[in-house]
Amino acid sequence: MHFTDTLPTPLAEALAHSEQLKTLICEKIQAQGGQLSFHDFMQTALYEPKFGYYVAGLRKIGAEGDFVTAPEISSLFSYCIANQCAQVLAELPNSSILELGAGSGRMAADILLRLEQLDCLPETYFILDLSPDLQVRQRETLEFLAPHLLTKVKWLVNLPAHPFQGVILGNEVLDAMPVELFTVKDTGIASLYVSLDKNDLVFTEQASQHADAIQAFLPPDLVLPYTSEFNPSLKPWIHSLADCLAAGLLLLIDYGYERADYYHPERRQGTLLCHYQHRVHDNPLIYPGLQDLTASVDFTATAEAGVEAGLELAGYTTQAVFLASSGLEDLFIEALNGAPEARYQLAQQVRSLSLPSEMGERFKVIALTKRFTTPLLGFRLSDRQHRL
Repeated sequence: MHFTDTLPTPLAEALAHSEQLKTLICEKIQAQGGQLSFHDFMQTALYEPKFGYYVAGLRKIGAEGDFVTAPEISSLFSYCIANQCAQVLAELPNSSILELGAGSGRMAADILLRLEQLDCLPETYFILDLSPDLQVRQRETLEFLAPHLLTKVKWLVNLPAHPFQGVILGNEVLDAMPVELFTVKDTGIASLYVSLDKNDLVFTEQASQHADAIQAFLPPDLVLPYTSEFNPSLKPWIHSLADCLAAGLLLLIDYGYERADYYHPERRQGTLLCHYQHRVHDNPLIYPGLQDLTASVDFTATAEAGVEAGLELAGYTTQAVFLASSGLEDLFIEALNGAPEARYQLAQQVRSLSLPSEMGERFKVIALTKRFTTPLLGFRLSDRQHRL
């Protein structure tokens, strides 16, 4: 992934798609009196029916898309997740797995195959995904990699109607939730809105309605101007998952920081990034519907929301530590014994998942539980809850 100021020009068909979404955004701006909150802009850019980035029929994940996730890098990642799931499933009879936003379906397939190997398959493997395109791709992936386990899988567009027991998984879900942007200046805290300048989408500022809440979590020694973001939907989202979970584990894996690091005075430009054809840039207002918009996760806020919702904070650590605790070394040796000719490829996969310069430190894992008190496998080597 390369950070750049220059981007390839979209093909004519893709550009026409983006222009249709931009027209809808302009209509929303006009309906809101000339400006749209960035949260609503991001919601539209990513999730607008038919045109939003995550729901339109565009290739998003892998070499042909805009980014690569850990399950696409190596099955070893998903096998480690499966080992953690197995611990919970073994202690909670008749329990299931619910994966939120399953991407290509690769993680679902690999988890099911590993759990079959461990003789610990769930009652049902639910996939909650709002994208019809991704649901089709997920089914194709499962039919190719684990056709005999497809009967275990059920797709949802809403959380289960009845209390759910087992494991809820979210890999790179939180970073795709719309955020509010704000800036702090001598004149106070302002929210950033999206407006129109002729035919261009531009940022405007307005005194923030969230100023008191923002002020409460900002450090006092900021050098102004200072820009960052926060996720106003995080708390209700966590509460909805807590209400859905009767007993078991909510496991979230994503890139982000503890609050003190997230809102560090030196992080003056925030964390919002745009991903387009494996390039990273910082202009979210161009090519709506064609690029991914993401913000890092405030894991302190995630933990607070979970505890407030009645969940127990059961673990927090880096991806590297979680994978090591969940048996990555044994899984690597097992894979190596099965395919010694793949030694270099497997070693590169482990490096990508674990090295601090790759995903190992930037990605974190947080566990929230309900009516499950057994110490979790994935945090046995190191638990960093004290840093939250």
